[in-house]
Amino acid sequence: MGHKRILGKTTDFITGRLITDTDDERYRQKLSRFLVEGKGYSKEDIEVKRRLEMVIEDKKVLSMIDFVIRIYGKGFMVIKYGPGSLVTRERPALAAARIIEKYQIPVTVVTNGEDAEILDTVSGEVVATGIASIPDKKTASEKLKNIVFRQLSSKQLETEKRILSAYDYLEHSLECDDDWCETE
Repeated sequence: MGHKRILGKTTDFITGRLITDTDDERYRQKLSRFLVEGKGYSKEDIEVKRRLEMVIEDKKVLSMIDFVIRIYGKGFMVIKYGPGSLVTRERPALAAARIIEKYQIPVTVVTNGEDAEILDTVSGEVVATGIASIPDKKTASEKLKNIVFRQLSSKQLETEKRILSAYDYLEHSLECDDDWCETE
């Protein structure tokens, strides 16, 4: 990858694993702490660096979803981190939230670590902005009671995979050298 500044090793706040310390990883760790200490999620509610493997036209494409938040075991929110503009992160984050499970995860968050947009996954509309607007666990639990989890048709699923792979192919190719590419 070559575009990251490696700062050594650090311990992941959620998993306790030793991981590569980069500027981006410092933002992810800050978000992890915020989700637990500021938003009331337990570490068990948060799946970090969820790896999504896709095959598009015989090419293996890897995508990483920074956080999948679960309430009562059900995927409620996907958080995708990336430096820079939030608008450019919206479409791939929505695609990820639409295909990572057998149903569309209802809330999608894009963040650069300083700001955030909260999107309705089904409509793709921005429903709130700012890091503080990320739903807390109590709010998520209440919203979960009224959510109808929707599945995509096979055609829609393929379209979303292609969209996500188009954004992620160059960043995370098969020659990946980041911690999230390692299998356990």
